[in-house]
Amino acid sequence: MMPVGPELKQFRCELSPNGVLHLVFDMPGRSMNVFSNAAIEELGLFADWLEQSDTAGVVIRSGKASAFCAGADLAELETAYDMIMAAPSVERDRLAFDHFFRLSHGLRRLETAGKPVAVAISGLALGGGCEFALAAHHRVIADQPQATFGLPESLVGLLPGGGGTQRLPRLIGIAAALPVLLEGARIGGQAAIAAGLAHELVAPGEEVAAAERWVLSRPQAIQPWDRPDWRAEDIPRAPAIIGESRAKVLTETLGHYPAPLAILDCVEQGFPQAFDTAIRTEMQIFAKLIQRREPRNMIRTLFLGRLDHDRLKKNGLSPKVTQAVAAVLSVLDARSERDQELSDAFARAGFRVEPRQKAVFDGRIAEANFWFDDEPKSRGKELLRARLAEAGTVAACWRPELDEAERRAADYLLVTQGGFPGYLGGLFAVGLD
Repeated sequence: MMPVGPELKQFRCELSPNGVLHLVFDMPGRSMNVFSNAAIEELGLFADWLEQSDTAGVVIRSGKASAFCAGADLAELETAYDMIMAAPSVERDRLAFDHFFRLSHGLRRLETAGKPVAVAISGLALGGGCEFALAAHHRVIADQPQATFGLPESLVGLLPGGGGTQRLPRLIGIAAALPVLLEGARIGGQAAIAAGLAHELVAPGEEVAAAERWVLSRPQAIQPWDRPDWRAEDIPRAPAIIGESRAKVLTETLGHYPAPLAILDCVEQGFPQAFDTAIRTEMQIFAKLIQRREPRNMIRTLFLGRLDHDRLKKNGLSPKVTQAVAAVLSVLDARSERDQELSDAFARAGFRVEPRQKAVFDGRIAEANFWFDDEPKSRGKELLRARLAEAGTVAACWRPELDEAERRAADYLLVTQGGFPGYLGGLFAVGLD
């Protein structure tokens, strides 16, 4: 194919023999595409170029065999968190909005550039990769298990900030979208067709040709929500659907995890709005969420910690890591406790205890705060704080024995195997703050 278009490094532009422009996502030196700051910047440059070009349309595809795009570069996201939190508090909302809205803004420019855009999916399209696909006018998916759409941001304490909370409900309805948004459910194959998420399901290897055929058919380049007569079918039922989901989230999490609640806020507030207003509403909520401790803790532990753990395990995990985790768990272990108030406090704070205690949401738990930091004070909370301080002292003693990767791996084990709540993030990498 002949190169054409703006000069890009994270993507490349190629002109097929039949005259269709291909935007190929192919990050150099990476086995999988992610939306880094550089990739987001280039997407915006391409969208601006596209609007002024005379190309008939675009097929977006991946240059990787492994996936279309796995989402955001979470390591860069942690760096952005540190940048935002280092600024004066009055500046943080604006800094967060301006930094993270770039992807949403670029995708919006892409879908409104006046050129038909098709996407060919043959692997995972997760997080920002799914939002990228949702911004195309036509989605073709290969009929194979690994080709799936998903928005798993809530699993690391975040919400889809590239328009995902707005495009997905508009495409498939609120009720069908919420399991994807809140629980990390994935949709592929015939289910994606039935839901209205994909337009064509083709045999593996035929997705690019099918996307080209659609572009060559000279279709109208407009999204459903940009049509003047578009109305969301779910609007009358939206309050009931969202209310039931919010009650379920609070029952299951006791309000410790703000991301699902923020996602519901995005859908509730943004769904009735015009789309350009809705994506700004989504980003305003995202900008508040990213400043909280829970996303940082969950990214560091459940993503970076998992990567460290898996790499160290492959090369031989030091026994010091498991010894350190065991030492902390021996302090936290509430199973041998005869004090019911302490056992209840562990359960209400989201710790996994044995036998599992049933913690009941009684309306007094503030959604926006760590439970054991809240009023009213109680003997159980004081006991829990003391026990956590004791465990933190033990972790601090082990910290010099472990390098940075081992500390994150220890926190990953503490959360995934030891029942420590993910929203707290562990005790080894940074400790509770």
